[in-house]
Amino acid sequence: MHTERHLSTSIDPTVPTAARMYDHYLGGKDNYAADRAACEQLDKVVPSTRRLAVNNRRFLQRVVRTLTADHGIRQFLDHGSGLPTQDNAHQVAQRIDPTSHVVYVDNDPMVLVHGRALLEQDERTAVIQADMRDTEEIFAHAETERLLDFSQPVAVLFNSVMHCIPDSETDGPVALARRVAGRLAPGSFLVMCQLVSEDPEVRAFVTDFMDKATQGHWGRVREEKDVAELFEGLEILEPGLVEVSTWRPDTEVAPRQLTREWIEFGGVGRIP
Repeated sequence: MHTERHLSTSIDPTVPTAARMYDHYLGGKDNYAADRAACEQLDKVVPSTRRLAVNNRRFLQRVVRTLTADHGIRQFLDHGSGLPTQDNAHQVAQRIDPTSHVVYVDNDPMVLVHGRALLEQDERTAVIQADMRDTEEIFAHAETERLLDFSQPVAVLFNSVMHCIPDSETDGPVALARRVAGRLAPGSFLVMCQLVSEDPEVRAFVTDFMDKATQGHWGRVREEKDVAELFEGLEILEPGLVEVSTWRPDTEVAPRQLTREWIEFGGVGRIP
């Protein structure tokens, strides 16, 4: 039994959201003064955040390209997708195979508005508003059923979003990963990464700061061992669970996450 969650249909520019803060770090324009102010405060303690956001986006693009080109995946379900930017998952996948289907999921109403405007002419891609923990609702959504066939392999993306989910035995990150994995056909993939730090002071500060800034729409910064738990029972693709800028880099001189106060940590797991 999962709690019914209220999804806002209005945009409050005075309350920062993770999606709009991420947009600001990526150089986007779909954010407000409150989002930029929150980023400025965050940078005082974890100044590598902009580089981390950029590297995380590049990780997503490499993963989608790898799964499409090397593993024949043509269906993607992207949880907590955030605001549209350049080289979204559908653009990367459809560059390799134009028949690729992508469903984006986000609870931010601004993502819904901008996403639908961007995807209006693309019949193979859709964006739906839902809480990423509401697996039954997402899988049963009309757009999901129209675009995705779960009897065939699907890549489900939880890219830099698990830290937005509070711990819970029924709806926390581990329970969510198990629930989704149980709905997927063999040969499907789960892509998961989140913010981690081995420094307890950094974990405590960022968790408290983001929880207050987003008015409770946050989980916590975790440790690498917590991310490893998400992948139990999955076949992890090489190079394993890593800081994401080192996951199959495009070149030897690809940008790396050089600062270590916190990192984005995760990888790709296959459903056996």
